[in-house]
Amino acid sequence: MAAQKIPRETLGLAGEFAVASELCKRGVYAQLTLGNRKRTDLLVDNGTDVLRVEVKSKQGPEWPGVKGISRDDAIIVFVDFAAKSVLQRPDFYILTFKDWKAFVRKKRRDSPPGSVELTKDFSLVWNDGKYVGVGIRPKHIDKHFEAWGKFGLPDSLDAGVLEDLPRND
Repeated sequence: MAAQKIPRETLGLAGEFAVASELCKRGVYAQLTLGNRKRTDLLVDNGTDVLRVEVKSKQGPEWPGVKGISRDDAIIVFVDFAAKSVLQRPDFYILTFKDWKAFVRKKRRDSPPGSVELTKDFSLVWNDGKYVGVGIRPKHIDKHFEAWGKFGLPDSLDAGVLEDLPRND
């Protein structure tokens, strides 16, 4: 079946529900938050901690303008619906706050001197404030593919499954 575009108005919600579903399938309580001015899309109780989850969804080549996360109890999940039919599972990339900090610091180091600043909230600001955030492609965060263990889950839940999952480039 050919990939069908998810309407832009519901793409974010589709990603949030997809992440909540994956967590619930693994026995983790996940609840969507409501509102349009929020920095937390899901609240997750893994039995030990309550985590704040921000979800970014895409169906094009990159997640544009990602501002990231800025708390130790936060996780950001990138959901990739690109080239997927409505019957196919999207790809997931999961980063902790530590992962996010390492990512943006590397992005800043690799950029031309003076072209980007790192805020105290670990967002990147480009060209004297003209652009905030960073465009991210799956290849930039590939090592975080299907890293559900970052939610405090045993890695054995996904053992033997990840190698067989097809990915977008």
